[in-house]
Amino acid sequence: MPREAVPGGMTVEIGLNAAIVAMVDRSPRILVVNDGGDGGRDALPFGPFDPAVHRTFETSVRARVEEQTALDLGYIEQLYTFGDRGRQRLANEDRLHMVSVGYLALTRSDPETTSHLAQAGVHWREWYVYLPWEDWRRGRPAVLDRVILPALSVWEREDPGSRRSRLRLAFGLDDFPFDEERVLERYELLYEAGLVAESRSGTAGNGAETPSPSAGLPLGQAMRHDHRRIVATAVARLRGKIKYRPVIFELMPPEFTLTRLQEAVEAISGRHLHKQNFRRLVEGASLVEPTGMTTGGTGGRPAALFRFRRQILDERPAPGLKLGTR
Repeated sequence: MPREAVPGGMTVEIGLNAAIVAMVDRSPRILVVNDGGDGGRDALPFGPFDPAVHRTFETSVRARVEEQTALDLGYIEQLYTFGDRGRQRLANEDRLHMVSVGYLALTRSDPETTSHLAQAGVHWREWYVYLPWEDWRRGRPAVLDRVILPALSVWEREDPGSRRSRLRLAFGLDDFPFDEERVLERYELLYEAGLVAESRSGTAGNGAETPSPSAGLPLGQAMRHDHRRIVATAVARLRGKIKYRPVIFELMPPEFTLTRLQEAVEAISGRHLHKQNFRRLVEGASLVEPTGMTTGGTGGRPAALFRFRRQILDERPAPGLKLGTR
């Protein structure tokens, strides 16, 4: 991994983290590694960037992932550079600082691939395990009213002037609508309030002051270092991206029913969509075309199979699923 010395005797290393997303068993999953380190917390796949081997970060990410998992990544984009001080707990952290360039990558999964991944020590985890307050498909999550909002109201009273407006915007309180794309803002508020386990070890990597270990109760499954912050960034990016780019089809099989497509969009966005409105939206946007085939595996009468209509990429600059507000 390339290293660069900086004033003060500290060495900076540059690596690459990948938030790899697939639909597995109709739920959005993140590929994670767990080697038992750091208290058994999950981690995102990580690899060094060596400019002597790879010309760009993206080619390095693709190569590292293929080497480690044999996955063929489809859509990939750079998320953010995560380099705040204290983002990783290292034995020699006074002399070594890790900077990671985060990526969002999409792929398809099948039972054979999933079995191969398990043998390699990596696994698909539903992303709502880490961010349970983000799943609104069955209505408002109970954890919001039972745990999060009562705890945040106590935290808010310490500085009501600035904190109230941030809470209203992030969680859709009072007259503000809930915005499913504000995933990172919600996570960072929970971190500042001491409600996630990472806030006890100073690993969110957002520059916020570490709250008292006694503040609040941990929510969701913790991840290594600041990897849950990277996951929150990836979820927010994908939720926004499906509205103006057809990236959802990178997660779908070549042929699918409209019901399966709706389930995938709902799972990604964390919200329930009206069936007929969704179908009018998809068909009106000319994103799919019928294959002329049907499937009997839906539990009812045979359902028509569709495929992504790739010609749309040449017809419109921003073809996506322009979902309405909640």
